[in-house]
Amino acid sequence: MHSGYMRYVFFLSRRCLDSSAKMSMCGGLTAAKPADQSIQDMCDQVKGQAEQKAGKSFPVFEAKSYCSQVVAGTNHFIKIHVGDSDHIHLRVFKSLPHAGSELKVHGVQQGKKLEDPIEHF
Repeated sequence: MHSGYMRYVFFLSRRCLDSSAKMSMCGGLTAAKPADQSIQDMCDQVKGQAEQKAGKSFPVFEAKSYCSQVVAGTNHFIKIHVGDSDHIHLRVFKSLPHAGSELKVHGVQQGKKLEDPIEHF
């Protein structure tokens, strides 16, 4: 194999080590984490896109938990409380800084419950 390719593979494998030296899967989803203020801010910014994709308005839009996937940017898979006991799963893509760090809703799954796991879609 070409030595440049091997250096690239080594570089990627090193990038997949998190700070606690546990291996995470490049391109795979992280474990679910409680939503923090930055995730809620992201949700607030894309609420209109989400409502348009879902074809309805949401009286509540409160991020509960999320998973991330590093690609050529980052996919965020977010569980959002949208009123009563209703939840949605939202897939938001954040582009890399050189591409403007733009946020775009790539998918909405409706009819979710709080206990439903977040999965790739």
